[in-house]
Amino acid sequence: MFSLEGITDLIQNWLYQQMSPGWALLVQFVLIGILVIGLFSILGLVLIMMERRVSAWMQLRLGPNRVGPGGMFQTVADTLKLIVKEGMTPSGADKFLFNLAPFIVMMVSMVVLAPLMFAKGFQIWDVNIGVFFITAVSSVSVIGILMAGWASNNKYSLLGAMRSGAQIVSYELSAGLAILTIVILSGSLQISEIIAAQQTGWWIFKGHIPVLISFVIFIVAVTAETNRAPFDLAEAESELTAGFHTEYSGMKFALFFLAEYVNIFVVCAVGATLFLGGWMPFHIGNWHAFNQIMDYIPSSLWFFGKTFFLIFLIMWFRWTFPRLRIDQLLNLEWKYLLPISMLNLLLVTVMALLGWHF
Repeated sequence: MFSLEGITDLIQNWLYQQMSPGWALLVQFVLIGILVIGLFSILGLVLIMMERRVSAWMQLRLGPNRVGPGGMFQTVADTLKLIVKEGMTPSGADKFLFNLAPFIVMMVSMVVLAPLMFAKGFQIWDVNIGVFFITAVSSVSVIGILMAGWASNNKYSLLGAMRSGAQIVSYELSAGLAILTIVILSGSLQISEIIAAQQTGWWIFKGHIPVLISFVIFIVAVTAETNRAPFDLAEAESELTAGFHTEYSGMKFALFFLAEYVNIFVVCAVGATLFLGGWMPFHIGNWHAFNQIMDYIPSSLWFFGKTFFLIFLIMWFRWTFPRLRIDQLLNLEWKYLLPISMLNLLLVTVMALLGWHF
């Protein structure tokens, strides 16, 4: 199978031959930082363009078609507008926290990328608690959101931040329980081992109906965690203007906007890794000939194909379902998703102990 592992090993060996271990490690950190920032920029442009195209397709209209061939440079033009636009800070705001909040949200999104495997042998950090690391670090983003709402000295921003905090904390429970089902079946928290456990088939197929239920709960929960419609109560334009980032403009608003789309990519990448095998090709048991044909497709294409399929699914939700009320949103979590998740986790545990999976 095509792998990026050889490229990373080649760069690492060359650096350690040319300089001391300390400097080589520092250069690796710098290169990784540059690659992550570049990935963020590209993801922002691609996902915003994808959002507009999907929404246009859902509404039977053209979408962006003026700037560049087929409207491809529309997001570039929007980015340039945000870069040159003046960043305003309200006079009554806590200036330090107001300016710090978007960077916290952005940094959390960058750190969460570390354990993800983008292709075979292409991973920033293969930590043995990768799933726990992702869930723990991603929960810190709510601090940046609450900080932005409080520091803005605006009642709409504060209400949006409080809604977002309640929403994220609530739906993290169901998302975490859905993730635990895969951890139990795989017997590991390490991302590479979870992917390796799916060599003979992805968990969404091997785990029967309980894993399918976990997958549906996970998609619903992460849609709510990323403040996407129909769970976008934190940014309900008809009620709260723009929610917690009402007072933000220029690049600080762009950081919030970019972090939202990167978070969509991250949660979909986690879903693709846990339930759909990550970079692992589609294998069926002992069908060696079929499996070998699937192995010819590069592992990076498998990973990004699955991830963008889930992104399309979440965008589909936005342009299909109406926005929920805040009481409906919380009732859905506490009265339905959480009890179902707990019972499903118990069922998966029994299934794993008795070996009732492929």
